[in-house]
Amino acid sequence: MAEPLEPISHRQARPLDYIAAFFVYVGLFLLRLVSLDWASNIGGKAARLVGPHIKGATRTARKNLKTAFPEKSDDEIEEIIKEVWENLGRTGAEFALIDRIADRITIEGLERLTNAGKDGKPTIFFGAHMGNWELPLVIGGIHDVTVNAFYRAPNNPLLLKIFSNRPLSGELIPKGAPGAKRAFSLLKKGQSLGILVDQKLNDGIAVPFFGRDAMTGTALAEFALRFDAPMVPIQCLRENGANFRLILHPPLEIEKTGEREKDVAAIMLSVNSMIEGWIRENPGQWLWLHRRWPD
Repeated sequence: MAEPLEPISHRQARPLDYIAAFFVYVGLFLLRLVSLDWASNIGGKAARLVGPHIKGATRTARKNLKTAFPEKSDDEIEEIIKEVWENLGRTGAEFALIDRIADRITIEGLERLTNAGKDGKPTIFFGAHMGNWELPLVIGGIHDVTVNAFYRAPNNPLLLKIFSNRPLSGELIPKGAPGAKRAFSLLKKGQSLGILVDQKLNDGIAVPFFGRDAMTGTALAEFALRFDAPMVPIQCLRENGANFRLILHPPLEIEKTGEREKDVAAIMLSVNSMIEGWIRENPGQWLWLHRRWPD
């Protein structure tokens, strides 16, 4: 039987990585000296102030937002960009105190988590980079339900230990072919899986998202079809600073045709449509800073 995969980095550390890592570790140490509210507020205000001046990411966000919301004015777009940076700053700061965050989470549909696997089938939970996107991946640990989760290694290899130190009930599985094999093995054993499905994946398939084709990963659909696993959407909403509401929606309903490629495309179209709806409700809580669409 395959063994758990150790967290790995894909490159050697560079001189600037050591400098960046020093400041990150010092920052995390200092944040743990204050309350969760203070840490979240500090991170949010700092990012809201500095983030919009980071030209590359902000330019990407502005382009994405103007295309997705052509009806919004320039002032509205700029305010959303500030909210995006603030949410990112809060999320980063909250990561330092993620072990203190359990009592800040209100969960709707908790039974969809606690009943996972009781029928002998694994459950696949999926979410997006909204609110504090770490929370859908750690609620299994909070409620003592085994949920394994995919992760993307940080660009800085010296931060790998921090990124892999999450309070999970299951394994952290690196993205890529070895990770997919490990996930397959765990699903085969009836264990559940958590995936964030809203980022660009070049070897995915083109699926409409905000009216434009976006390269979309298919692991969620492939695994669900292979194991007849229910797909439970988890929507994360930030409410009043460092307080959150997680909504575990009913499992996604898809009419299967038996044609794998067609069913995969239909599932991912439904997933993208649902996530688009969440984002339209709270555009400032989604991570518009990455290149989700081709130029």
